[in-house]
Order: sequence, then structure tokens, then C-alpha cells
Amino acid sequence: MKHFSLNIKGRIVEYTNPVVMGIVNITPDSFYAGSRVTADADIEVRAAQMVEQGADMLDIGAYSTRPGADFVTAEEEMTRLKHGISAVRRAVGPDIPLSVDTFRADVARACIVEWGADIINDISGGKLDERMFETVAELRVPYVLMHTRGTPQTMQTMTDYDNVTADVVSELQRSVWKLEELGVADIIIDPGFGFAKTLEQNYELLAGLPAFDILGKPLLAGMSRKSMFTRLLGIGADEALLPTAVGNALALERGAAILRVHDVAAARQTVAVVEKMKKCQVQENFITFVDNKSI
Repeated sequence: MKHFSLNIKGRIVEYTNPVVMGIVNITPDSFYAGSRVTADADIEVRAAQMVEQGADMLDIGAYSTRPGADFVTAEEEMTRLKHGISAVRRAVGPDIPLSVDTFRADVARACIVEWGADIINDISGGKLDERMFETVAELRVPYVLMHTRGTPQTMQTMTDYDNVTADVVSELQRSVWKLEELGVADIIIDPGFGFAKTLEQNYELLAGLPAFDILGKPLLAGMSRKSMFTRLLGIGADEALLPTAVGNALALERGAAILRVHDVAAARQTVAVVEKMKKCQVQENFITFVDNKSI
């Protein structure tokens, strides 16, 4: 990964190593049941545990966007996030950057201005609320720009790509240009694993992550316990920790700067192993000749 920085409400935070973003789901229907927390006390415990395990930032969401997810009104989403963000802040204090996972501009604004969130993580990449880009620009906050097509209810019918990696990069590039024209400085790129992608396309995208370097932005990989692992292996989300770690390691090797995960401790270990490997360079002048007799 390339080093990057984020302006968190006037505080410049430098990241020289891969970042672990812990997921705090305050939804009753997210795809991984083990991640769901709704009571304030449980939210506080989950957030505190993640920070203790090494989370660099947290991402809180109140609207499940899994394929076919139920519709949630903006009022209900706001109610969940208001108490959820307050609970997280009580648990971890003001300094841990907190991302809010929403595609609604009004919800994002309330979370940033009123309740203490720092980053907007928009799974729709601005496509589900035309006011989102202008809202991000006005608030001057970092923005996670994710690739998808359609809505959570329709996205899996919209997987027609000529080349999934090239098409995703191209579609994201157009959105980056729009954001930069509005003055948005801190943009994080999320290729959108599992969103409007077939099983095969998810792996093509993982293999093609180096292509996203052309965008010149930090890259977020969000594969934690997703169907790209469970469908491939015929397992449940509760059994997908090991393949998630493998996927995260491959993403880190291919340039990912941020891992968005349910399991912070495992991700922290994955980062440590991959970073150690990268620092150990092969001695270029050490060459061993092997002939048939020495085998």
C-alpha cells in the first residue's frame, strides 16, 4: 500500500501501515448474525473490544445492504444510528475515526454534524441519493466511494460487464472526477465485492486490484465473511473466518490500504504477516545453481 492521510475534522491522521476498520452492525438482519448488536451495552462492548484488538477505525451501519435486504426508512435508520454512534463514542472516546455506513445524504449529515461520526461510507457511490456528493463536499469529510449498480434489491441482476475490473475502475473514475470538481479531498475507493458482482467476477476483481492504482486513492477491501467465500466453499458466514483472512492477505499483497472486517484480531494478524513478508526482500546477488546430480 501507499501511505495516505485523512483530514478528520481538521486533524490530519497519517497511515503508514494497512488500516483495520471494524464493522459495528446495529441491524437486526445483517447477513452475518454474529455481527449484530442492537442494545447500547452490547454496542459499547463490541466497539471497545475492536479497539482493544487493534482497530484503527470503526464503521457503524444501521441498514443491511445484503442482496434482497428489507427496506428501512430514513427515520428508522436515523434512530438506530443516533443511539448507536452515541454508544460507540462512550466506549472508545472521540479520537477513533468513526465511519457511518449510509447512502442517504440527510442521514450522513446528521451523523457527522450532530452525533460525532467522521467519515461517510456510501455503498451506492452517490447513485441512490443525488445530494450525497454535494453533502460530502460541504461537510469536508473523507468519503468511501464504493462501486455498485442498482439497489440492494436489484443489484444481482446488473452484472453485465465487458471486463469487470476495467469497467469498475472506469465507473469509479467518473465519480472521482465529479467529487474532485466539488472539492472533495479525501476519497477512499471500495471496489464493492459482492455488490452487482457474480461469484466469478468477485475473484476477477480481487486478482485485478493492482489496476485500481490508476485512481491514486487508498483502496478499501470489504470481503469479510461474504458470499464470495460461503458460496464457493459451501459454508455459512459463521464458518468463513479463514477464507476471509486468505482473501484479505491477497488484497493486501495487491495494494489494499484498508480492510473492513467483522474480526479485528484476525485482520490485525493478517496485516502483521503480510507486512513482515513484504519487508523481507530476496537477496538479488544470492543465486544457487542446481544441476541434475544435486537434486
